[in-house]
Amino acid sequence: MKLNIDNTNKEIKQHGSYDFPFRLSHEKLSYFETHSFPWHWHTEFEITLVLEGDITYHVNENKYHLNPGDILFCNTNTMHAGYKACSDDCHYLSMTFHPRLVYGSSSSILYKKYIAPITGDNSVSSVYLEGRLEETRILSEEFRNALDLYEKQTDHYEIELMISILKMWKIIYSHCGSKENNTGNERDTERIRTLIEYVQKHYPENITLEDLAGEIHLCRSESCRLFRRYMNQTMFDYLLNYRIEQSLDLLKNSNLNITQIALQVGFSTPGYYTRLFRGRMGITPVQYRKQLLRT
Repeated sequence: MKLNIDNTNKEIKQHGSYDFPFRLSHEKLSYFETHSFPWHWHTEFEITLVLEGDITYHVNENKYHLNPGDILFCNTNTMHAGYKACSDDCHYLSMTFHPRLVYGSSSSILYKKYIAPITGDNSVSSVYLEGRLEETRILSEEFRNALDLYEKQTDHYEIELMISILKMWKIIYSHCGSKENNTGNERDTERIRTLIEYVQKHYPENITLEDLAGEIHLCRSESCRLFRRYMNQTMFDYLLNYRIEQSLDLLKNSNLNITQIALQVGFSTPGYYTRLFRGRMGITPVQYRKQLLRT
């Protein structure tokens, strides 16, 4: 599986329907070809409950190690990504819903008092709730209740689901003002988005650190420090990993040979591409393609 994102890293996916913008699903990191989901953003809230295993979850410049029972809330329009941590896989529940599902009308008191202060505050990118907390246990129960309602969809389930969502939002809202959850810098976040967008648009080309630094009008060293702080990897490593991810589709859906694929995604030689591919995926591009043919 691969996330469908546009050239601004916005996820192109329908989270429910316009008249009921809500989605809740079981997810696993192993569903993704790279055992990770890439940096992306969307206009919906997202709440994650870890069921089994663990995951390294990044939201803007914040990094979380989530274990079973832990819950993480991501605000609207925040950049986030998830990676394999200590265990081989991570099984989690993912709930996404548009804020208007809670507030209804932008002129309502619900919007002015309980939604706008959160969506309008760039310092509130995420809320982390440890599984050992009593409030997290209550939130987890509501999460599972919402899943049961969503899967069965019996009569009047939308009303019952809204009650559950509002109970969850009350807990999350109460934690949005805590100091540990108030982090982030809007200017730096936009710089990171600009760098990612540039890489994803120009990855087949010969990109230099000077090119990237020039896009955000900082010196090379400061750009590198900023990117590493947010992304937990260098700009060059991100570029190489993105090129490998783009090659997966070509290995799966084209008749191009390995040399052609390597050159098309920006690698100078097929040998370099193969070496990096093996380091990331554990097998060579040829072996990966053969695996696809067998399945």
